Amino acid sequence: MTAKREFSNLLPAALLAVLVAAIPASSQAGGGQEHHNAELSKVVRLNRAPVSNEVLKVHLPRPVVTKLPNGLTVLVLEQHKLPLVNFMLWIETGALSDPKDMPGLAGFTAEMLKEGTTHRTSAQLAADVDDIGATLNAQAPFGSTHSSITASGLAPSAGQVLELMSDAVLNPTFPSDELEKYKQRQLSQLEQERSQPFSLGQEKFRQAVYQDSPASVMLPTAESIKAATPERLKEFHDRYYVPSNAILGIVGDVKQDEIMELVRKQFGDWKGAPVSKADWSHLPEPASSKIYLVDRPDSVQANILAGDYGARRADPDFPALMVMNQVLGGGPQSRLFLNLREEHGYTYGAYSRTGDDKYREAWEANTEVRNAVTDGSMEQLMAEFKRIREQQVPEGELNEARHAIVASFALSLEQPQGILNRWMIVQSEGLPMDYWDRYPVQVAEITPDAVKAAAQKYVDLAHLQIVCVADAKQPGNDQKQTIRQVLEKYGTVEVYDTNGKKED
Repeated sequence: MTAKREFSNLLPAALLAVLVAAIPASSQAGGGQEHHNAELSKVVRLNRAPVSNEVLKVHLPRPVVTKLPNGLTVLVLEQHKLPLVNFMLWIETGALSDPKDMPGLAGFTAEMLKEGTTHRTSAQLAADVDDIGATLNAQAPFGSTHSSITASGLAPSAGQVLELMSDAVLNPTFPSDELEKYKQRQLSQLEQERSQPFSLGQEKFRQAVYQDSPASVMLPTAESIKAATPERLKEFHDRYYVPSNAILGIVGDVKQDEIMELVRKQFGDWKGAPVSKADWSHLPEPASSKIYLVDRPDSVQANILAGDYGARRADPDFPALMVMNQVLGGGPQSRLFLNLREEHGYTYGAYSRTGDDKYREAWEANTEVRNAVTDGSMEQLMAEFKRIREQQVPEGELNEARHAIVASFALSLEQPQGILNRWMIVQSEGLPMDYWDRYPVQVAEITPDAVKAAAQKYVDLAHLQIVCVADAKQPGNDQKQTIRQVLEKYGTVEVYDTNGKKED
């Protein structure tokens, strides 16, 4: 599925070369490399992509936005390249609204939508979806501000797909027998998650950054899974699954009038009391920097995460944060990767990322290294954090980062679902309708000073939270100091077991 009809000027055959050429560049081959710290990497950037001074102009096809009398917002985007249709329903309440006594409730509710309705059993719903070659999925992952239900199928079956989707969303029964099966699967999955270094690291990292905020929760508990009942799920569903708290997006080979008639038929009678919008703009004050060691006996490597609060997409400095992150750890051309992998051989990869939700999703860097090089890895991570804060990024390196972001953005528009998701973000977060038109230009205009300012704000060493999941007693350097002793060289260390209990 492509968007080439609307983006014929954007996605020609030599797509990547054109995209890389689309942002202003002040240097050609080798630009800025003479300023690059030669000790950090021997990797050579050839800079052979053609460049021009023309800024990439991106104009997303705009959806028709309609609000039904019951409060449901509907976005329709006609895409007639292929005979397919995709539906995306966002309930503007997600895991961040889980009750404290039941982490995971939003996810339980979403995932149980397909397990039986007033019209179909779980097996019947699955069979009806399969019979027309459709898909139907629902989720509310931890850290999310919304629950998502998606469906897709052939355009001639749009009415049937929409009916199946509405049945699952409006008429779930949360049958006790299916819920018991689901709970057993969840308990098994939880046990597996608690054995994985990545999950343990993410759990402790979110707790360190978000403290007592709902955003700190990344896993359910065995108690919350066992306590889930049809009544609790129904209560959550009835409270939040209401039309005024929902956005329905549609993209594909449909006609506006015809698809809206189907929407009114399936969702027009949906009712429910209004929901107060959650305010995620206020989070706990950043905590002082600390190192958390999750002691996982017999681990053969150390998983290291470091970061703090990031930015909301609506924040003015979000584009600068994106560019800064791209330079530091956004891919295999980034400083963390070139340093820790290519130069020192400590790891297979080292990256950083930032989220873009309604609240300040964390900015974080992460890598997995051999136990014996934990010390060297920490030293190089901290060195790169300080360098991005203290030194301006050379223009050639900055160009590469801006090119990569815009190219990735443009490539994401090849899929109709990608375009629709962008418009769902605009609607959900209250962004201007020309936000995506301006986004490539905003990225192109990010300066070295803006990158440095973003680094000083978000790579905040005074509030940097560091998590290491490793066997605390294993040697962490050539001097045979334990990983715990190694980490103590970089700050105050607290040790926890894999169940989250603090150790002495």
